Amino acid sequence: MTPIVAAAVLIAAITHARLERDRAPHQGPPVFGHHIKDQLLSFTLISGGGALIGLAAAAFVPFPAAGAWPYLITSAALHVAYMALLMRSFTLGDFGQMYPIARGTAPLVVTVLAAVFVGEVPDGWQTTGVVVACAGLVGVALWGIRGSRPHWPALVAALATGLSIAAYTVVDGVGVRASGSSLGYIAWLMILEGLAIPAYTFYRRRSELLAQLRPLAARGLLGAALSVSAYALVLWAQTRAPLAPVAALRESSIIVGAAIGALFFKERFGAPRIAAAGLMVIGIGLMLHAS
Repeated sequence: MTPIVAAAVLIAAITHARLERDRAPHQGPPVFGHHIKDQLLSFTLISGGGALIGLAAAAFVPFPAAGAWPYLITSAALHVAYMALLMRSFTLGDFGQMYPIARGTAPLVVTVLAAVFVGEVPDGWQTTGVVVACAGLVGVALWGIRGSRPHWPALVAALATGLSIAAYTVVDGVGVRASGSSLGYIAWLMILEGLAIPAYTFYRRRSELLAQLRPLAARGLLGAALSVSAYALVLWAQTRAPLAPVAALRESSIIVGAAIGALFFKERFGAPRIAAAGLMVIGIGLMLHAS
């Protein structure tokens, strides 16, 4: 993983954390003025906006190679499952608990899946970097549930969300490499995955939906553009580096999410989170050393 690839993934992580924080329900005021209180509408706008962006981009980018389509279809289904599980997690638990658990579960699972199914066995530096970074992520997750009684349905939903993240990360890592174009892959992925949530919302809201969406359309399109851009950076990085380090680095969004909570919502960051952030930085350094 080169510094340029690492920088791209870090930018994606920051963008992702900011978007997830704003669309999580019951989290107080927005970070940058784009919070939409209705969670289903928020996900509908992001998904539908992503599909529109994908349709517009598809006319100008290469069509994915035939070998990528099984992965595109599988990934679209996994992304829809991820969004449904994430909405469920945010409904059952607090963002400060659910987000770190969901995102922190993924990197180690990706490491195992990539080794078993893709043949990417990390070397000593990469393995150490991923483990150290994951220790930091787990530290933030455990700090999020410290002092509170575990809410098992929320924890199960968050863990299931993490497993879905790991699954689509590996599928997309293989698929984008087979596509011949990371831009073509992201365009068609947004088209395929972007239809399910809006269709479900239309089924639930019917005639009310258009009136509810109209005043939020500009915010939703901006959020969709940021979301597509962030994941496009990750997909590009997966064509340039092994999947496990990219996944671990992407989940530094957990640290960013905790920092956003401290800066904008007066949540305590705490010494354990500072230590966890330090481990994350050390892990990133080890992964870069491997390159």
